[in-house]
Amino acid sequence: MKHLIDKLRREQDLSAEEFRMLLTERSKETDLYAREQADQVRQQVYGNEIYVRGLIEFTNYCKNDCYYCGIRRSNRNAQRYRLTEEDILVCCREGYELGFRTFVLQGGEDGYYTDEKLVSLIRGIKEIYPDCALTLSIGEKSEESYRAYREAGADRYLLRHETACEEHYRKLHPAEMSGENRRNCLRILKKLGYQTGAGFMVGSPFQTVDDLVEDFLFLKELDPEMVGIGPFIAHQDTPFHDRESGTLEDTLFYLALLRLMLPNVLLPATTALGTIHPKGRELGVRSGANVVMPNLSPVSVRKKYMLYDGKICTGDEAAECRYCLSRRMEAIGCQIVTDRGDYRTVHR
Repeated sequence: MKHLIDKLRREQDLSAEEFRMLLTERSKETDLYAREQADQVRQQVYGNEIYVRGLIEFTNYCKNDCYYCGIRRSNRNAQRYRLTEEDILVCCREGYELGFRTFVLQGGEDGYYTDEKLVSLIRGIKEIYPDCALTLSIGEKSEESYRAYREAGADRYLLRHETACEEHYRKLHPAEMSGENRRNCLRILKKLGYQTGAGFMVGSPFQTVDDLVEDFLFLKELDPEMVGIGPFIAHQDTPFHDRESGTLEDTLFYLALLRLMLPNVLLPATTALGTIHPKGRELGVRSGANVVMPNLSPVSVRKKYMLYDGKICTGDEAAECRYCLSRRMEAIGCQIVTDRGDYRTVHR
């Protein structure tokens, strides 16, 4: 399989059959080889600089009822909250002082935050912090809404496609949701000039090799600036509460393939990866990732934004998260930089 890994690094593309072979005929040796190659590509493009994004989880209300998600509409045990604009600006101020130059506003699809409120919030943040990038992660919206946020100053948008296979998508979501609509949202975001992020869950219920092949082919076609993948982790108050989690090995291998296929991509080592293994984020970076996302949300709400069980860092102050990650990255020869961390269009 090394010849396919070499081909992916060289040509940044494989056929569906080649991806299927790579995913089914793996060994520990080829996994490690892919990760080593991906680590080299990361260093060629981004050096040993690791970008931090300050994550602000500003609402856990959501109109959707995705079967895997802890803040799904039907979860009566979730303690709901919303941050005010003032709360969010306090998070930004603390983050800016700690060296963050990207803020990520993430939340459920919460109708309380109208376009008018969101536009006001985006403008407020960008007026105070014009040297910072602002990323939104607030779900499926209309083209008009996406355009309004972009014109207000939003730079990036994260919207995991979850799975590119429509049949698999229906097994993870209620009937009123559509994988095609989600993928169309991503195409609109690209058209509007956002640095756009997609991604899938590793080891989600019912996931097959063919589903994963579709995911890689879709991401190649979309050519996003960011890809977020992390292991599926069950939440006790969802229909998938008894399902096994995605594995560390799979996540690291898929991170490596993404770096080889999309060499310039901004690729996070996610909190979920850190949740399933104490060195998960470091291993993610050594497998091609170049972004980490510490939490800037107030400690009082962190345990309430529980998409899955066991989430780490829910009790840490923002400074603790930031300095802990700095030490962790330094231990593997990398450094966190005070930088917007934009997508690079050329190799160094």
